[in-house]
Amino acid sequence: MPDGSIVRPYGDTTGDGMVQTSFTLPVPMGPKAEGAALQLATKMGIEPATVVHSHAIDSGYTFFVVYGSVRHLVDLDEVHVEERAYPLLSSSEVNSAIKGRLHRELVVLGACIGTDAHTVGIDAILNVKGFAGEKGLEYYREMAVTNLGAQVTVPELVSRARADRADAVLVSQVVTQKDAHLRNTRELAAAFREAMGEDRPLLVVGGPRFDPAMTAELGVDKVFGRGTTPGEVASYLVHALVTPPTQPAPEKEPA
Repeated sequence: MPDGSIVRPYGDTTGDGMVQTSFTLPVPMGPKAEGAALQLATKMGIEPATVVHSHAIDSGYTFFVVYGSVRHLVDLDEVHVEERAYPLLSSSEVNSAIKGRLHRELVVLGACIGTDAHTVGIDAILNVKGFAGEKGLEYYREMAVTNLGAQVTVPELVSRARADRADAVLVSQVVTQKDAHLRNTRELAAAFREAMGEDRPLLVVGGPRFDPAMTAELGVDKVFGRGTTPGEVASYLVHALVTPPTQPAPEKEPA
C-alpha cells in the first residue's frame, strides 16, 4: 500500500510472504511424520510449505523446521503496543536525579521467585557487568542494590523488602512452563498488597514470555519483556520513584 500500513513477511524478495517456523510432533521420524508436518503447515496458512530440516529428538518425537509462503497481511494501523512513556537516561543522569531529588540512595531488591533457578535475567539487570553493553544497577552509585538470587519464596521477599525499606522489588521469571510466571507474579502482587498495602515497594517483573500489556492484570507496576536492558529499568525507576523537581522529595519515615 502507498502509505506503508499494510505489510507482508519478507524472505527472498519484498512482499513474498516467506516465513520459517519450527515445532515438534509426537510422531516417529519418517515419511508419515513429514507428511503430518506439511499438513499442519498448510492448515497454518503456509502454502506451499517445505520441510527444510527434521530430526528425531526421542523415540516417537520429531522436530521440524518448515519454510513457505503465507497469504496473510499485517495492518500496522491495527497494531497496538505499549509505548515507553519516559526518556532513556544515562547512568550519570540517573545518579544525578536520585541524588538531587530523592536525597538518599534508591533501595532496590532483585530475585527469582518460586522454583525458578535461572538467574541470567536478574543478573543481567543488576550485576555490574550488565547486558548489551550497559552496566547493571549495581554500577549506579546512588542505588543500594541487593541481588537475592534464585528460588526466593514470596514471603521471604516480602520480609526482606520490609526490613530493607526497599523502594523497588525486581523479579525475573525465566521458567514459564504452564504459565508459572503468571501465577508467581499474581502471588507476588497479592502478598505485597496484603502485607504492606499502599506502602509496598514498586513491583517490577520481567522475562522472555511476559507481555508488557499485562501489567494491570498481574497487579504489578511494570512488566518488562525480552531484551530489556539495565538502562531501561534504571530510567523507569527514576520515572516512577523520583519526585519531579517541582515537588518536594518525601523522606521515608524511620522503620
